[in-house]
Amino acid sequence: MKFDYIPGVPTPRTPWRRLSLLGLLGFAVAAGTAQLSGSFLAASVQADALNALGQQSPNDTSGADFDSIIQTAVKDALTVPEASQWTTVSVKSGQNLSIIFEALGLAHDEVFDLLSLGGDVHRLKKLISGDELHIRIADDRLEGLTYSLDERRTLEVRRGDRGLEAVTLTAEIERRSTEIAGEIRDSLFLDGRRAKLSDRMIMEFADIFGYDIDFAQDLHPGDRFAVVYEELYRDGKKLRDGDILAAEFNSQGHKLRAVRFTAPDGNTAYYTPQGQSLRKAFIRTPVDFARISSPFNLRRLHPILHTIRAHKGVDYAAGTGTPIKATGDGKISFQGAKRGYGNVVTIKHGSGVETLYAHMSRFRSGLRTGSRVRQGQVIGYVGKSGLATAPHLHYEFRIDGLHKNPMTVALPRANPIEARYMARFRSDSAQMTAALERADTRLASLGALARP
Repeated sequence: MKFDYIPGVPTPRTPWRRLSLLGLLGFAVAAGTAQLSGSFLAASVQADALNALGQQSPNDTSGADFDSIIQTAVKDALTVPEASQWTTVSVKSGQNLSIIFEALGLAHDEVFDLLSLGGDVHRLKKLISGDELHIRIADDRLEGLTYSLDERRTLEVRRGDRGLEAVTLTAEIERRSTEIAGEIRDSLFLDGRRAKLSDRMIMEFADIFGYDIDFAQDLHPGDRFAVVYEELYRDGKKLRDGDILAAEFNSQGHKLRAVRFTAPDGNTAYYTPQGQSLRKAFIRTPVDFARISSPFNLRRLHPILHTIRAHKGVDYAAGTGTPIKATGDGKISFQGAKRGYGNVVTIKHGSGVETLYAHMSRFRSGLRTGSRVRQGQVIGYVGKSGLATAPHLHYEFRIDGLHKNPMTVALPRANPIEARYMARFRSDSAQMTAALERADTRLASLGALARP
């Protein structure tokens, strides 16, 4: 603490005024300044006595010396407490609140007093590795603590007149729209990253168009993509990327667009700008970003048996352990080992449609024959069980027992936007389409500048 003494305009001093100031100095010295030496004090008194008589001490060269003495005396007399500091603690595996408080020198009673507050404070009983606590300690007591409950809510604990008190603060989440575009040179994954899309955003983009595009084989150099998505901010600081609001994929002049729409009943899906659903009863491929190693071919030479043997499905080369997704809603009709197929799962989807997934390394835990699965749900992992030369997935699509080429079979779409929501959807779609065009135009302009 600094005592800011600012001298005023000098006024004629009387002996009584000087004596009053001397009294103030004496009070400050008596209050706690044992550090002022007797000789220093004597010299100061002598100087003031001479000044009171209108004389000047031989050592007095400025009228501010007396003010300096007052400032020094008061400063020495006051005890300045050390400012309490906030400490950030990153929770490690195996730590709980008691261990953390003990490491900080806090008594066990502090843990009991804190947890007895109830409410959201109970979340502090379930700390996990990576959580952060901001803790303030003064005089070996807990004075404050903050803990982020989620991206919107923060638990704040403060010591008040009645002890510890807790309150949960809710912050407003700001949503900002961002536009990004890119061009295919290598793959969607690599070029998406090059365009500054996160891995999660790339996967979401692939899911949106997964009914129409096989991103393993349907890409061509020069294809373009554009994405409009949300970024979430709190107190001006970015928390994370939000949802994709609109997306576009332009392949050799064929343009696909998707717009996100949430109906009043809470159902969210992606639609074309005309209101047709992008979702189909089946997704085209069960493995993300895998390479087709063997297509549907009824007169293929078998790589192991070396005989002409119909290949009634599609093989996707992928690393061992790559997740395999159910391509449609249905019920597992078989799960187990089946001769050359190795570990296999078959799913019945209704209307005579059945899909088969073979050569798995293992099945998804918790699933068995009779389990119901949803489109996109992981059912197993790529391997090379059965007759297989390398890790891959063998995928078949059957209708009424007849094998169909999974890459060309017609896939029915889900329902379009309901008529009662169409006006609202058209308004949202127009804004998102304009944003996609802006992003695509910027990309085209940059490409033109880069060309010689």
